[in-house]
Amino acid sequence: MGTLRLEPMTEERYDRYREVGEEKYAEHIASSGTLPPQEAREKARADYVSLLPDGFHTAGHHFLTAYDGDDEVGILWLHLERKSDGVHAFGYDFEVREELRRRGHGRAIAEAAEVYCRERDVVAMELNVFGDNTAARALYEQLGYEPTSIKMRKRL
Repeated sequence: MGTLRLEPMTEERYDRYREVGEEKYAEHIASSGTLPPQEAREKARADYVSLLPDGFHTAGHHFLTAYDGDDEVGILWLHLERKSDGVHAFGYDFEVREELRRRGHGRAIAEAAEVYCRERDVVAMELNVFGDNTAARALYEQLGYEPTSIKMRKRL
């Protein structure tokens, strides 16, 4: 892997991301056991509409494309919001292209996201990880993220 960099996503790239982003989010909701597939699709649709009323141009949302040299390796969607103690970032989506996973790109994107946020005076970053995504959970723990809440369930 060469030098990873984050660049603002183009609106054209956002449109391609948006076509599959909601669907993948619904799949994660369903595969985690949070909701059955139909309700997961409805929640994903509602969440995207609520979070991004102006789509690509929604204030406070930063859509970034990750490159390793000239090759696109993933995407990052951050929301920056000022709170009483400073600017906070929430990572809504963080993805490495499937065929490039397990090669260090995820770690590199996460580290680049921290640099991006520090440059914008962000005091804390948060994200959500579905319980069945053990690889992502392990990576974030290695990077110093700590759980702030844990939702558990037992199938009967």
